[in-house]
Amino acid sequence: MIVGITFIFGICIGSFLNVCIYRLPHSKSIVFPSSACPKCSEPIRFYDNIPILSYIFLKGKCRNCKTNISIRYPLVEMMAGLFAVSVYLKFGATFEALIIYCFIAALVIIIYIDIDHWIIPDSITLPGILIGFAASFFMGGIHYTDSALGILVGGGTLWLVAYGYQLLMKKEGMGGGDIKLLSMIGAFIGWKGVILTIFLSSVIGTIANIPGMLLSRKFFNYKLPFGPFIAIAAIMDVFFGDEIISLYVNTFLY
Repeated sequence: MIVGITFIFGICIGSFLNVCIYRLPHSKSIVFPSSACPKCSEPIRFYDNIPILSYIFLKGKCRNCKTNISIRYPLVEMMAGLFAVSVYLKFGATFEALIIYCFIAALVIIIYIDIDHWIIPDSITLPGILIGFAASFFMGGIHYTDSALGILVGGGTLWLVAYGYQLLMKKEGMGGGDIKLLSMIGAFIGWKGVILTIFLSSVIGTIANIPGMLLSRKFFNYKLPFGPFIAIAAIMDVFFGDEIISLYVNTFLY
């Protein structure tokens, strides 16, 4: 029963995440006006705005102009619902679970905005740093000193990498958005989580880049936005951080 309610709560949040993903890069309000079809601008009726179900009932098309609706919308809603259930099962019905879910929701927004526009909005990361640090005073999983160190280690480490790359290659390889993102991540999961996030994102990013680099004629100029890999790695740390560290220690250090 509680799991079902949690899932419904999550997919409703997912609907809001879709609004943020679409509007934030264009500096539009996420509150007003109400949602409308991007093609015909017809306002979406409330019964056509039910997470996941409306997409199925409308067969993935706008009721008015019949334009195809991106499959991303129900996928983001489903993802948000599954994350809500996963957070509840891991952390229970606690304040920490709510904060962690908000953190993951912010990362989902960042993933899709960075994929679409190659930007990471300051409107998410900067307040996120403050919220993560403030929440650390009330969360049992991370102490405020760990949060503060996470902010410094996260932002500082990536800044050094970006600065070093710029010196070496004479061009920018990592934007300030990635640096602020890792600072936000550090605020929520601490400096240890940041280190694991950097390691995992590097591994995931390298693996994801290999096919494109091999197929690209401009091998050394091929690149993907790094923000999604950082965000995915941070989510992995939330759910599996201890297990990944234990596996690494048992495999390579013993």
